[in-house]
Amino acid sequence: MALNKVEICGVNTSKLPILKAEEKEELFRKIKAGDEEARELYIKGNLRLVLSVIKRFQNSNENADDLFQIGCIGLIKAIDNFDTTLNVKFSTYAVPMIIGEIRRYLRDNNSIRVSRSLRDIAYKAIYAKENYVKEKLKEPTIHEIAEEIGIEKEMIVYAMDAIQNPISLFEPVYTEGGDTLYVMDQISDKKNREERWIENLSLREALKRLGNRERHIIELRFYEGKTQMEVADEIGISQAQVSRLEKNALKSMKKYLRP
Repeated sequence: MALNKVEICGVNTSKLPILKAEEKEELFRKIKAGDEEARELYIKGNLRLVLSVIKRFQNSNENADDLFQIGCIGLIKAIDNFDTTLNVKFSTYAVPMIIGEIRRYLRDNNSIRVSRSLRDIAYKAIYAKENYVKEKLKEPTIHEIAEEIGIEKEMIVYAMDAIQNPISLFEPVYTEGGDTLYVMDQISDKKNREERWIENLSLREALKRLGNRERHIIELRFYEGKTQMEVADEIGISQAQVSRLEKNALKSMKKYLRP
């Protein structure tokens, strides 16, 4: 897939506009008031976000123009559903939406074909889940999804598994300010806590040399097995800040432990 060309889908990527924070706020205010021109300007001002996402799929055999168009659909959905009252950057909300839209497209065009009936079940479950989260601001259980769409939960699990593509734990999810968040940063690990490396005496000594906040982050991440997002919510900072502090803390500990 060629992603180094200047023009994609008739769009000159070298001349895409960059919106300032105050411009974004003003445009969104107009969008909520029904201003279609403001909506178009906001879409154009965020096309660089779509470009940055589709670069993650450069190893696929799909045409860059096709992925760009699909990514734009995800961007538009993000704009239409974004809640400005939440203390979240638009890019933080939009990137997963764009990725999800592209993944659905790739699954539908995968050489390993899944039966239409299974795909229908999986998509019903996905939409039911999205609506549930939007209404109740929490993740539904498989049982709740099954009740909503009237399909046995075992069949839902089977259908969801059938449309999934393998994903690397080291696949980047989002980048902010030079700090990349990976899939592995989103995964909890609550097994064998008593055997965690943090129990080692030398590591305890290394921990003592950290600042209070960095030490707290390391304990939450590696002793309690919490994700970076969970840590961010607990201590009241962004996930990108947690990632940066965690990396700095680990670097300091390695320096102390190195013979």
